[in-house]
Amino acid sequence: MTIGVGGSTAEIELDKLVNMTGQVQAITASEFKQRIAKAQAIMAENNIDATYIDAGTNLYYFTGTRWYASERLVGAIIPQQGEIKYIAPFFEVNTLKQFMTITGDIKGWQEHESPYLLVQQTLAELGIHSGRLAIDESTAFFIADGIKQAAPDFELVDAKCVTAGCRTVKSDSEIALLQQAKNMTMEVHKAVARILHVGITTQEVTDFIDQAHRKVGATSGSYFCIVLFGEDSSYPHGVKNPKTLAENDIVLIDTGCQVEGYNSDITRTYVFGEPNQRQREMWLVEKMAQKAAFDAANIGVACGDVDVAARDYLASQNLGPDYETPGCPHRTGHGIGLDIHEWPYLVRSDRTPLVKGMCFSNEPMLVLPGEFGVRLEDHFYMTDTGAKWFTEPSYSIDDPFGYQQA
Repeated sequence: MTIGVGGSTAEIELDKLVNMTGQVQAITASEFKQRIAKAQAIMAENNIDATYIDAGTNLYYFTGTRWYASERLVGAIIPQQGEIKYIAPFFEVNTLKQFMTITGDIKGWQEHESPYLLVQQTLAELGIHSGRLAIDESTAFFIADGIKQAAPDFELVDAKCVTAGCRTVKSDSEIALLQQAKNMTMEVHKAVARILHVGITTQEVTDFIDQAHRKVGATSGSYFCIVLFGEDSSYPHGVKNPKTLAENDIVLIDTGCQVEGYNSDITRTYVFGEPNQRQREMWLVEKMAQKAAFDAANIGVACGDVDVAARDYLASQNLGPDYETPGCPHRTGHGIGLDIHEWPYLVRSDRTPLVKGMCFSNEPMLVLPGEFGVRLEDHFYMTDTGAKWFTEPSYSIDDPFGYQQA
């Protein structure tokens, strides 16, 4: 039997888990202000007069204001020089104030009024009557188009150079929050492996993972959860009608949580029972592809070259080539932070050079159609001397959590 898999119950494992968030330090107001200052510096370098930030993770990143997008415009304007201003429905103004870390003047619009015209008027109050207005790339089209119609004297441009230009490189405090989230999810992975038994359903496993995440301190539980058994594991993001667990099935579990909005996203693949030779060989190939990607991640190297390293290794094992299966049908990894998938990406076309503070998943999943899949997903961040793991990779197919190495 695979070490650390099976032999316990949900009740026993939940009882063992403890809250792990006692030392968590939230992002400070000072750091939010530094982010705005950096955004303004990038805007000056790119001849951008102001940036519209829509409700969502970008608004939280720059202002500490948690508010999510809907059909009603809620956002903020960051001028190249001067103080930030908010725009929101008038009836939400007092509520919005309760969520703000970086305070600022809030311009309210009544339900019959145009929020897009209010954007133009607010820019005018800031002394900005024309020029380049950057639009948060996550903004819905109807908002961007409304602003375009209401402010025809502005050239609307993509704000990605501002948003990604700031968010791509994580601060030490952000890395600490990401580390904590990943530590928590690793404990959940270890716990859930122990409760597995023949006949358990994916829903039972998913429910346990959510409860376990709450027990370790993730107040919203699991941010997401994918549980796959046997051949179902060859479908990277799941199947419509998942099977129950059988003896000697491959088990693939991909899950994560959030700490202060920062995400974990870890996948473990192992066998419930005794791995056969095919499972052993392919599991090791996946582990070595993950290692090839990690070894290629050095300061100054293009993100895409990390993907190429993993894919070249798989090709050397007569898998692929490129995205063909048997092989890896998707990119090697993605950036992670406040969004579970964010820039830059470990995909061949992304030529962004690696710099200190960037954070990525490393998951060159191996898909064997009609058989099974193996995804080993850990994350790393860039330091002055190269890549560093947030979580140690799975040790072996017989001892996935490295209990015998402790």
